[in-house]
Amino acid sequence: MKQLHKIPAALGLLVLVSLGTLAQTPVQAPVINEFSVKQAVDYAMKNTAKVKNALIDIQIQKEANREITAQALPQISGTGTFNDYLKIPTSLLPAEVFGGTAGTFVPVQFGTKYNVTGSLDASQILFDGQVFVGLQARKTSIQLATKQKDITAEMINVNVQKIYYQLVVGKQQMTSIDANIERSQKLYSDTKAMFDQGFKERLDVDKAQVQLNNLQTEKIKAQNRLDAGYASLKFLLNMPQKDQLILTDTISEDQIKTNVLNNEYNYSDRNDFQLLEINKKLNQYNVKRYKLSYIPTLSAFANYQKNAQRTDFDFFKGGSDHPWFTTSLVGIKLSVSIFDGFAKRSRVNQAKLALQKTENSIEELKESIDNDVVQANQSLTAALLTMDNQKRNMNLAEKVYNTTRIKYDEGLGDNLEVYNAQADLKVAQNDYYSAVYDAIIAKIDYLRAIGKITQ
Repeated sequence: MKQLHKIPAALGLLVLVSLGTLAQTPVQAPVINEFSVKQAVDYAMKNTAKVKNALIDIQIQKEANREITAQALPQISGTGTFNDYLKIPTSLLPAEVFGGTAGTFVPVQFGTKYNVTGSLDASQILFDGQVFVGLQARKTSIQLATKQKDITAEMINVNVQKIYYQLVVGKQQMTSIDANIERSQKLYSDTKAMFDQGFKERLDVDKAQVQLNNLQTEKIKAQNRLDAGYASLKFLLNMPQKDQLILTDTISEDQIKTNVLNNEYNYSDRNDFQLLEINKKLNQYNVKRYKLSYIPTLSAFANYQKNAQRTDFDFFKGGSDHPWFTTSLVGIKLSVSIFDGFAKRSRVNQAKLALQKTENSIEELKESIDNDVVQANQSLTAALLTMDNQKRNMNLAEKVYNTTRIKYDEGLGDNLEVYNAQADLKVAQNDYYSAVYDAIIAKIDYLRAIGKITQ
């Protein structure tokens, strides 16, 4: 019974020790990352799974190339066999050899109970057209894997920039919202003071309060959108959500307008076009490889063998009474395909058709690139014009609001005019920031269309 009373105490001590250990475990503080757009893209290139896997694909292709290279190197193998004949094979010999009757046979057992053979085989390809073409295509295969990595990196680059600048514009918009709240707060305070002095009605105060509440609600929604955007950017960067992300870059109209609307572009600047060109080259190697399969292959070989036969298991004894017999040979093998049911011709035709498909895809991509550039050019032109118009409209709305507010402060206008002017200013600001973001996206899409996307 005393032992049973000790168990709860022991458990309590264990819990206290465990809690103490947990309390002593340091909690890792969130990392603060201050990123420009270039730093954000670089971080994504180092941490996203898609880029990591694309780099692994390059390593896989390098190993595949080593496998191809191995086919052109000497091939050496060793074998060893041990036979224990439970029943030695029997052969039939003509009986007349032993003085017997012609036409009859005598069963005879040849060999020994135990046999051991060890051999080394070596071979070397002297000529094989398919192997040599495979060696020639190794560099192009690496180029293909590398270009696929570049396309993945470009996609991540574009997405990072779009979300990054969306957040930058959102931060600028929050500044305008704060300014509007400050204006609305002052209008409410002034209206409340005039109400207290008997110069305004309660309705005017309530209207000012409603407008202030609406702006504060708008700020909450805008902040929620920013927080969601930061979470999305962290996810895209493969950054822990608990870490802090601070964006250091800003955006201006002059930045958006630089290095745009250059009508000159080259198909070869596009990564997807380069990928098809590499595919075309690999298809050409395939055609060449299958054509060379008609040519005979030549290889050299050699064999070295040791053999021992025993009636007793005494293979580890030396001396002339326990001999090992040696056999060795070298040779050259020429393989000629005489008829394969037209399989080679079918493979050549398949490779030619695959090459033709790639050439068709290249021509189709050229048309697609032309269309992309035209569409992106038009979108960017319209976005820049819209941004300029919305900038003038916002400035005008701010001027109207300031004038209206001065009239109101001087007693020459009513608060309804101020409410309307501030509502118009808020709409103009939202339209302007939306136009700025649209212009940024249009520029990114344009640069991607002409193959000049950078950080």
